[in-house]
Amino acid sequence: MPENLLKVLHDLMNLPTETEWVEFKEAGTTFDFELIGRYVSALSNEANLNDKPEGWLIFGVTDKSPRKIVGSHFNETPPGLDKLKHKISLQTNHQLTFLSIEELHTPEGRVVMFKVPPATRGIPTEWKGLVYGRIHDSTGQLALHKIQRIRDQSATLDWSARICEKATIANLDPAAIAFARQEYKKKNPRLVNDVDSWTDVEFLNRVGLCIDGKITHTAILLLGKNTSGHHLSPAIGQITWVLKNASGVERDYAHFGLPIILAIDKVFEKIRNLTVRHLSGETLFPLELTQYDSWVMRELLHNCIAHQDYLQGARISVVENDESLLFTNRGVFIPGSVDSLITSDALPDRYRNPFLAQAMVNLNMIDTIGSGIKRMFRLQRERNFPLPDYNLSVAGKVSVRLTGKIIDPKYTRMLVRRKDLDMPDVIALDKVQKGQRLSEPEFASLKSKKLVEGRRPNLFVSDAIAAETDTRVDYIRKRSFDKHYFKDMIIEYLRKFREADKITIDDLLLDKVSEALTDEQKQYFIKNLLQEMRKEGTIATKGGKKYAKWVLAGSTQKDR
Repeated sequence: MPENLLKVLHDLMNLPTETEWVEFKEAGTTFDFELIGRYVSALSNEANLNDKPEGWLIFGVTDKSPRKIVGSHFNETPPGLDKLKHKISLQTNHQLTFLSIEELHTPEGRVVMFKVPPATRGIPTEWKGLVYGRIHDSTGQLALHKIQRIRDQSATLDWSARICEKATIANLDPAAIAFARQEYKKKNPRLVNDVDSWTDVEFLNRVGLCIDGKITHTAILLLGKNTSGHHLSPAIGQITWVLKNASGVERDYAHFGLPIILAIDKVFEKIRNLTVRHLSGETLFPLELTQYDSWVMRELLHNCIAHQDYLQGARISVVENDESLLFTNRGVFIPGSVDSLITSDALPDRYRNPFLAQAMVNLNMIDTIGSGIKRMFRLQRERNFPLPDYNLSVAGKVSVRLTGKIIDPKYTRMLVRRKDLDMPDVIALDKVQKGQRLSEPEFASLKSKKLVEGRRPNLFVSDAIAAETDTRVDYIRKRSFDKHYFKDMIIEYLRKFREADKITIDDLLLDKVSEALTDEQKQYFIKNLLQEMRKEGTIATKGGKKYAKWVLAGSTQKDR
């Protein structure tokens, strides 16, 4: 038994009963999943408000003083607690879930300890869209003034706006300042003459890099000399580029530090942006496009810089392979959902580093705050390339993969011709192209418009679209024949050859079953088909189980 965990349990049991970031439940055999989700939201928010590193939900202990261990059988048998973390993450914002789930087997009984992370600063933890909290030992929706306290944390703790007390303008790189001036002129052409007349300090104040001449974290990050990184500690102002081969083995890498505004071009000099050729279906001549749109690449890297959680002390990374680029930064995705951001007319009203983000807008580095992601999706759709893939499944990290190849040329030609498709359907079809799961609304929309066929998750382009886009052969390969077709094949084989074992049946049918199914699903389909024919009285088995063979029902299979 982990002694340190047992000590944690005893310390928690000795806390006052009104402790808002700890909850004890006896949970003898079962406990309502909905209530667990509400406790996750409540304990997460209360841990944040009480400056605690975690909240605790504990099963198998009484809630009244003096507390005592009574034991819990909650999820004691397989699959046990393994899937609970994932199920919780599906219903919280930013996929927040337990930091860990521990089981303690004490002489008094089994205790289950759920460690809950505190709400991210500035972002209350939600359960199914509602924010929960605690009032003494009761759980309910969090009071509005407490919600506002959490939200205000993002403004009061803007890391990017903090003053570096010991830094001066001598800590900034003159070349970086000159480059920033040029970019500011591009953004504000009417101020070209004025910008040239401003001193460096005046320029830095006006562009939002300094505050009353004082050097901020933003100024050091974007314009600081490569020897000025200590002013950001424990934050790291660095971008790492990694090149991997098809097997995922690292072939090369490089680190790029301050000033970040000049490091960006150095990163892109490393990336191989090759030419891709494909037939669009609208011309006899192939289109020639680069793997990656320059603006989209820069927007993704600039977003990593603007939205990085620098307090985590981690680098921004760009991982390149032959077919894609993977951009990664630390920090939760504050808008919560990419799809909602794409389809909503409202821009996000909260940002992790508002001072830095606004300075980057002023320096022509990122698009008007909140609209850049929409433009990236639109540009990729116009190029008929796969859309950016956002991965928000890892807590405290955002990864975006930009694919630099045509995944399916026939599918791409469909997108070229169907200009009437709206962006939500384009996003859903892109997921189908990549073999990704669809949400219920996405699936319903594509099905209602007859854009896809098949059973989830093995969806494929429908026959109507296939006829438009010359994917008829691919459609026939992926669509399974009617069951009667397979039954007739089995009956015809048995009439001619009298008997067949399972291996023979597989050889007869496997290559004709839908290619949209996995090998395991194909085997399952054939097994069910044989059982169905047996129940119908069409075929039967003879011989022992190990050597069983299928024959026509009623047939003695004697030689004639």
